[in-house]
Amino acid sequence: MNTAQRLGYGKEERLLIVNADDFGLCRSVNESIARLLSDNAICSTTIMMTCSWSADAVTFIKETLPDADIGVHWTLTSEWPEYKWGPLCRSRSLLSLTYADGWFPETTAEVERRADPEEVRYELLAQTEAALKAGLALTHADSHMGSLYGFHSGKDLLPIAFDICTRFGLPIRLPRRLMPVGGRMIPTELQERAKIRVRQADDRGIILPDYVIGPDYQLNFGDTYESVKAEGIDLIRNLLPGVTEWISHPSRLTDELRSFHGEPEKRGMEQRFWNDKDVMAALTEEQVRFIGWKDLQRLQSSLSV
Repeated sequence: MNTAQRLGYGKEERLLIVNADDFGLCRSVNESIARLLSDNAICSTTIMMTCSWSADAVTFIKETLPDADIGVHWTLTSEWPEYKWGPLCRSRSLLSLTYADGWFPETTAEVERRADPEEVRYELLAQTEAALKAGLALTHADSHMGSLYGFHSGKDLLPIAFDICTRFGLPIRLPRRLMPVGGRMIPTELQERAKIRVRQADDRGIILPDYVIGPDYQLNFGDTYESVKAEGIDLIRNLLPGVTEWISHPSRLTDELRSFHGEPEKRGMEQRFWNDKDVMAALTEEQVRFIGWKDLQRLQSSLSV
């Protein structure tokens, strides 16, 4: 039974959650996500409580869209040399999560190599509690740059994430079935490890999407908006039955974004994509239904009663 069926839909229905990552990263990202949420062009977002502009993001939600579908974007990396952030936890030292400068490392490989699991637990709790104390009604959780998944070393941190999801009643970004992206092969070891983690999530009553997709984070050589749009529409037309989460990174293309970000043009294209009439037409033609992480959270809550 796929997640769509568990939600009460037919097994052939295609349900889509478009989630905008990195809410709180900077003002340009905040303004883009705020507009897309207000226009119902996307379904949900996840907030980086570690970033300087998270307070601005919180204010928008509380004052303008208090019922918005918003999750916590657990963050253990700080990838841009000109713009840095670090842990929120102040109750203990987190030496395995930072370097001498106090910032998170730039890559997920460094996180996997250095992170002490218990320090990760304290930091994920701190980020979650910061969002709740700010007045956000969290609906789900996911991981910035996939730093919890063990892509590089096999040393994933998902059991800790599951503990926190269970405690706060949050579904999480972990696909029930892995899908190759861009023709890449999925290593057998990763496939087997993912199956184990999905079973563990099921055992704990944590609801998962069936699939997770999204365009490449970077622009490839020769990419234009039209080629990026065509790739995205192709993804829409090839959605499988069940619940799919689409990871998006939209932003206004501004001097602020360009001042630190390595791929600002791609973010600008992703904002344009979700306002494009051809994209909306493809969703309608394919009879793709938008839902939210709130739907998954309600199902999870019903299982815990």
